[in-house]
Amino acid sequence: MHSELLSLILIGYKYIINFYFKHVAHRLCPKRDRHKVHAMSIFLARLRAIPATFTFRPLLPGILAIGLLTLAVLWLANVPTVMRWGLGSLTLAILLGMVLGNTIYPWVQDASDPGVQWAKHHLLRLGIVLYGFKLSFVQITAIGPRGLIIDVLTLTSTVLLACWLGRRWFKLDEQTVWLIGAGSSICGAAAVLATAPVLKASADKVAVAVSTVVIFGTTAMFLYPWIYAHLQYSHAALFTAQTFGVYLGSTLHEVAQVVAAGHAINNEAESMAVIAKMLRVMMLAPFLFLLGLWLKRQRATDAGVGETAPMMFPWFALVFIVVAGFNSLALLPTDWVDMLVKLDGVLLTMAMAALGIATRVQMLRQAGFKPVLLALLLFIWLMIGGGAINLGVMHLFS
Repeated sequence: MHSELLSLILIGYKYIINFYFKHVAHRLCPKRDRHKVHAMSIFLARLRAIPATFTFRPLLPGILAIGLLTLAVLWLANVPTVMRWGLGSLTLAILLGMVLGNTIYPWVQDASDPGVQWAKHHLLRLGIVLYGFKLSFVQITAIGPRGLIIDVLTLTSTVLLACWLGRRWFKLDEQTVWLIGAGSSICGAAAVLATAPVLKASADKVAVAVSTVVIFGTTAMFLYPWIYAHLQYSHAALFTAQTFGVYLGSTLHEVAQVVAAGHAINNEAESMAVIAKMLRVMMLAPFLFLLGLWLKRQRATDAGVGETAPMMFPWFALVFIVVAGFNSLALLPTDWVDMLVKLDGVLLTMAMAALGIATRVQMLRQAGFKPVLLALLLFIWLMIGGGAINLGVMHLFS
């Protein structure tokens, strides 16, 4: 009944729009604005491509498979041993998805692939939008201008270093460089996932970038508490628990890794680390917008003089900012926000599971060692260069 009603609405809407732009718009519109009508006619052509009926049935096998895998991942992510390792649901989802994708999934690929591809694209964007409910502009005031400057300098320097090393020295493709740079500098797997649609990156390149985040983020998660203990023994004046927490949040890859590393030190360090990390996460949307502008300019240059290239603006990044701003107003009850945050975790986990299932081991082998080496150098920069940035900014504000 609902699908039939939707079909009737779509058919009626297409006829109305078609009649308007064919018989009305060109007569009412001045000549100087005819290009706008032409642009709308392009939209109309795309509208005609919408099928009169939409059935969810072909997607069900793939979505059911991803749903079952997601349930297993969410259960596994709450096992105490796994939690101690700082492996979040996103990391586990892509790892288990890759295992299934290279073993069992090929037997059911024909039936399941439409649902897997749908989840990989649409659930991902919805998950990034709802991620805004984890953030609040109030968090910026909690950490102050010092934390903001530290995060901006660390993020910018890491992305620029990734581009310089990746393109000039390692001769890596543009997509791999941007994905690894985003994952290392912003918020790990979530940043890689959000950047992939802007670049139109393939699943194998996304999987490579996520793998580097897992490897070096997990290494840092165990290394940072040891560094803090060593500094307290030999150079206690360099970092307090609060300032080391900011250092943690501004340089570690994943949110889950930040929480685990901060918790291993003390509650004070954990609190400041999470705030610094959330501020860093909020920079995801401006990063995606600037990346879209840069890609538009580059593609326009490649297209030649007098030609234009479409702007790859990630609409979900704009909605992400709107959602974060709405969340800052605290208009929704806390229970509702908690429910939306949990829903967001499920959606992103499903998207990561779909990405893992779509990834083949042969793809990772073809990527070679260079992406891992790039991620290693960025990891070293985050520890040493990020530490220097933290100390320099703290000295300025002391």
